[in-house]
Amino acid sequence: MRNVAIIGAGMAGLAAAERLRAAGHQTVLFEKSRGFGGRMANRRSGDFQFDHGAQYFTARGTEFFRKITEWQTQGLVAEWGPGSYVGRPGMTAPARAMAKNHTCITEALVTHLERSEHGWHVFDENGSINAPGNGTYDGVILAVPAPQAEPLARSAKASLPQIEQARYAPCIALMLAYEPETRASADHWMRPDDSIIGWIARNSSKPGRPHDTQTWVIHARANWSRQFIDQDPRISGEALHAHFRALTGIDAEPLYFAAHRWRYALVEQEVGVPCLFDETTMIGACGDWCLGARVEAAFDSGRAMGETMAEALAEILA
Repeated sequence: MRNVAIIGAGMAGLAAAERLRAAGHQTVLFEKSRGFGGRMANRRSGDFQFDHGAQYFTARGTEFFRKITEWQTQGLVAEWGPGSYVGRPGMTAPARAMAKNHTCITEALVTHLERSEHGWHVFDENGSINAPGNGTYDGVILAVPAPQAEPLARSAKASLPQIEQARYAPCIALMLAYEPETRASADHWMRPDDSIIGWIARNSSKPGRPHDTQTWVIHARANWSRQFIDQDPRISGEALHAHFRALTGIDAEPLYFAAHRWRYALVEQEVGVPCLFDETTMIGACGDWCLGARVEAAFDSGRAMGETMAEALAEILA
């Protein structure tokens, strides 16, 4: 049995942890947020809830389809249109279920890695993080967006040169809530022919969501989001709101209004390999940025990273 630290508890990190656990190894996941799932995110405010990140996921391969079937059996996933799946009651449901099987340290913003004679140490801005096994990790997996993984790999002197090939597009998301009887021209979702808005979804139309309010999620297009990503989200949110009104015919004042900035929202250029690994340092990296802008890509990359790390650990134990 060996210890592995995983930085990031999104789908890739959790899939890697699942694979390593199946191989008999111990893992500790470090997540900068309070919850799990990464961009499979869910925002709650009072009686309102929004899937303000990934809107749904699909399955092209057998492994992820098998996982979706398992989640459906557990009541964690439902179809939202043919072949389009969502977490139930929120997008984070599958990730939260996966995380229950592992040791997870939340609200831990990892800043760098250091190696001693006993193993890898994981640090935040206050020093070595108080976590099981810290300082004795045999390997580290970086399951975060490539721009965040790159400085961590550099701090460990790991050779992962392909990581610099990954490119992301930002996205500004707007969340709105209305009275349930509010009339709109859009039904479940729409991809408007608009220079600002690329996606509109009635969040409350998804299975397992509350129906006592009408909730909407709006995603801005990448080029427009780039112009506003560093500005006050209220300003960009108001602009999105104006276009949303024009496109849907909803003139009522919202009961809830909030905008969120996703700096690393959509993979525009993937690396093209399932994962990256430096056997000399036992540092690996994975994520949707390896294979493409899909939840399934993150899952497949994480599994590949878990298998690669497990094989390297087996050689050490041999």
